[in-house]
Amino acid sequence: MVQIYRFAAVRPGRGYSEKIPSVPYDVVTAEEARECIEENPLSFLRVSRPDAELPGLAPHDDRVYQRSREVFDGMLADGLMQRDPQPGMYVYRAVQDGEEFIGLVCCVATEDYESRRIRRHELTRYDKEEDRTRHIDAVGANTGLVFLLYRDSGEIFPYVRSLIDETGPDGSTTSGSGVLHQVYRVVDEAVLSRLEGLFSSVPETYIADGHHRAKSAVNVAERRRSDGRFTEEAGKFMVVLFAHDRVRIHGYSRLVSDLGGYATPREFIEALPKSGWNVRAYGKVDAAGYQIPPLAARDAPVHVMHFYLDGTWYEVSRPIADPADLIGSLDVSVLQKDVLEGMLGISDPRGDPRLHYMGGAKPLSALERLVDSGRYALAVAMQPVRVETVLAIADMDGVMPPKSTWFEPKLLSGLVVHTID
Repeated sequence: MVQIYRFAAVRPGRGYSEKIPSVPYDVVTAEEARECIEENPLSFLRVSRPDAELPGLAPHDDRVYQRSREVFDGMLADGLMQRDPQPGMYVYRAVQDGEEFIGLVCCVATEDYESRRIRRHELTRYDKEEDRTRHIDAVGANTGLVFLLYRDSGEIFPYVRSLIDETGPDGSTTSGSGVLHQVYRVVDEAVLSRLEGLFSSVPETYIADGHHRAKSAVNVAERRRSDGRFTEEAGKFMVVLFAHDRVRIHGYSRLVSDLGGYATPREFIEALPKSGWNVRAYGKVDAAGYQIPPLAARDAPVHVMHFYLDGTWYEVSRPIADPADLIGSLDVSVLQKDVLEGMLGISDPRGDPRLHYMGGAKPLSALERLVDSGRYALAVAMQPVRVETVLAIADMDGVMPPKSTWFEPKLLSGLVVHTID
């Protein structure tokens, strides 16, 4: 069963919640983070991406991680960030494109990760894992949220949502993309006890986003336990819990720089039917939208994806051979095996320089521009994976291919921080 914990968060001080919170560390490069900091010197990226201000040092130099701690301590000393006087939990509300997302910010035990009560569907990379491990250990805090899903019986979400009906937020900011992010502090003992009781009936949770942050928090607990620096809070990490049917998933688009051995776009398109694909020109798409509605009949399981090249969108589809193979039957799996590798020679989806990815919360016009400019020869717009499929794969200890899902809302860093020292 899931056990959730209260904590006394460090949050932006009065008047600073609009300026301090930032995008997560892993959605910007060091150069992009530097530009954000120059525009807003209070940005929490100074804590989460200290390499942005230290271009003369290697990104993993000890002094880079020490800078994170110095900046964080300075924010506390200057009153930019303040610790809440008593432990509680926090309702996280995000409003994007008129859609409201509601989650509960709390802590969970690293032991629940190790025992698989917290389930995952992605592999972690050692270099990224080690970077966040050193960051958390140096700062003495979980500076970013781990996005967890839970299967809701129908009782939890309405109760969490009701907690903010007649109160104002304790912190609020609007991101550069126009998304409203708010947190509401919950300290009433009866309410906290009920929240703890409600989640005690949930058998497991699932990582939607933040696999590296979660594994790194577990690593810190292990290291501190082994060298005598372990504290009770180091055995926990900060999460936000969303009901599985109250989030949004986008497809994760692919961009390919060239068509390999195919001399022209027409030659490539004409080769697809020889590999068993049904291909038809799609016509005009809603370029401001995020997803292309399929034309193919969905009365039987079918792969559907949309290719853009030479100024034209094509729908590429074929029946799913084995729907019972949850991973092998994913559109991204078949695309990688049969098209990217089988036809274009891209065998390494993580490292091939010919293959790039674009998160699903970008309009289709962004894909069109990148191909029309000549920077890429092919864009592939994917259909979103069903959240139930993600949970089922995690239940079987399965690993989804890289860049299979783009979950929303994307959570800000610095709106709520959990310290472990």
